[in-house]
Amino acid sequence: MSEELHDHDRGLSFDLPTLHRRKMIRLLAGASLVPLVGCGGDDSDSSASSASSASSSSSSSAASSGSAECETIPNETAGPYPGDGSNGVNVLKESGVVRKDITSSFGSASGKAEGVPLTITLTVVDAASGCGTPKEGAAVYLWHCDRDGNYSLYSEGVTEENYLRGVQETDAKGQVTFTSIFPACYTGRWPHIHFEVYDSLEDATKATSITATSQLAFAKDVCDTVYASDGYDRSVQNMSQLSLETDNIFSDGYDQQLATTKGSVEKGYTATLTVPV
Repeated sequence: MSEELHDHDRGLSFDLPTLHRRKMIRLLAGASLVPLVGCGGDDSDSSASSASSASSSSSSSAASSGSAECETIPNETAGPYPGDGSNGVNVLKESGVVRKDITSSFGSASGKAEGVPLTITLTVVDAASGCGTPKEGAAVYLWHCDRDGNYSLYSEGVTEENYLRGVQETDAKGQVTFTSIFPACYTGRWPHIHFEVYDSLEDATKATSITATSQLAFAKDVCDTVYASDGYDRSVQNMSQLSLETDNIFSDGYDQQLATTKGSVEKGYTATLTVPV
């Protein structure tokens, strides 16, 4: 059965315009076969897997020796559906975007995203302090696709919706928490959540001075369990063609972006991640 391929199903080709310089260099090096330590081209799964394994091994060794330094969260592409004004659509300046529960649309829209409940908590810390100092008063804009792999404001059928997007200000612990649903796995991308960190809530709602742009990843066993439940049928097939080691974004290492996820389909899940900036 053939389906019309939506923009968000096209993977890297639509992410390239905003791809971080670090990843662009890796991709160009892979395409031209120029030796580059730790890089893997899109056409070489084994190279990507080796690079990721080497990175994981190095991180594990450093951690076990107690000499690992605090590193800032890897910068990633915001993708083609950020809604932050960088490509025309700007939800950040709309009244109501500052909210904890992002399952429903706000303003004049009334749609709601259905799916397995997910609570996301990000802890923003100061990398220069060795990750020991929370960034109180910073802000996080977070967004992701729905159960069908569609992005509000962009995808056909949900262009008038703005659900699964929201902003929160970090508390004294440097934390923000969002109530949402578990995202789908769409063609060409491992299940993920996008987020941008700003120095302040004012910066976020003005969509200026982004401190960091990154993505959160989910462990395979959790995804497999969620996608076996009702409503995620398309994600099962898409997941079978992917791995963290071959994903266009996470193939060069994902240790800092893999969320700690707990829970169940019946009671919902929690996903937590520390974000050094």
